[in-house]
Amino acid sequence: MRVLIAGAGGQVGRALVRTAPDVCDLLALTRAQLDLTDSSSVNAVMAKARPDVVINAAAYTAVDKAESDAAAAQAINADAVRRLAEAVHRAPGCRLTHISTDFVFDGTQSVPYAPHAATAPLGVYGSTKLAGERAVTEILGDRGLVLRTSWVYDAIGRNFVNTMLRLMREGRPLRVVADQIGSPTSADSVASVLWKFVSHPELNGIWHWSDAGVASWYDFAVAIAEEAHSLGIVEAEPTVLPIATAEYPTPAKRPPFSVLNKEATTAALGLVPVHWRHNLRQVLKEIARA
Repeated sequence: MRVLIAGAGGQVGRALVRTAPDVCDLLALTRAQLDLTDSSSVNAVMAKARPDVVINAAAYTAVDKAESDAAAAQAINADAVRRLAEAVHRAPGCRLTHISTDFVFDGTQSVPYAPHAATAPLGVYGSTKLAGERAVTEILGDRGLVLRTSWVYDAIGRNFVNTMLRLMREGRPLRVVADQIGSPTSADSVASVLWKFVSHPELNGIWHWSDAGVASWYDFAVAIAEEAHSLGIVEAEPTVLPIATAEYPTPAKRPPFSVLNKEATTAALGLVPVHWRHNLRQVLKEIARA
């Protein structure tokens, strides 16, 4: 099976490469190698690679910056996805698996969001990601699959875990929002589910995945502090203080509750999600070894 990964330089892209099944003939391209905003680049790569499956791990993920740079977010999260979906549609038998986000929801529910739940993004990032989802489903039908996930992090890259570790090493108390609830998810966890979906070509449409359990950003930060201290990544266990969203205003409004209901995914793929704290510990062990 020939698999093309777009956005191979990002967190999930790198995880897809390192966890790829041996049966896959893999072509993993970074943004420098495949610019999804350039039609000629997309068409040339598709014509040469002739993939059976394309996994799109490319995205504009700077949530706050998107509010003042909407054109760039639109170009990457929506227009480029439509362009890629059209190229896949022209390739007989080819399928597209696309990664999306919990930020397509407004967070007003008090129970986990099912894939069919009404979407209502609060900002530019969520709106452009939703537009990308719709391009995949409208253009490709049963040859398109969208996987929404949440709060993704990895040992390398710009993410909440590495930001917290940097601040914790400075030794000052941290003030972290405690009234936004979601599910931290490791990039390897997302990659493993994506590969499962690749092996099930009969599945299509919109699906959800995250690690098990829920947390606030404050809970997540406390866990990072405890685990990082126990592994010797930080010398003294940092002080983490809970605050309200109103005390930490940001350009982008975030959903207060964005837990994803993944029952359909676990049933279809026969998976049991691992708790987010276990996967956090594995990622921090990787950081400690490095």
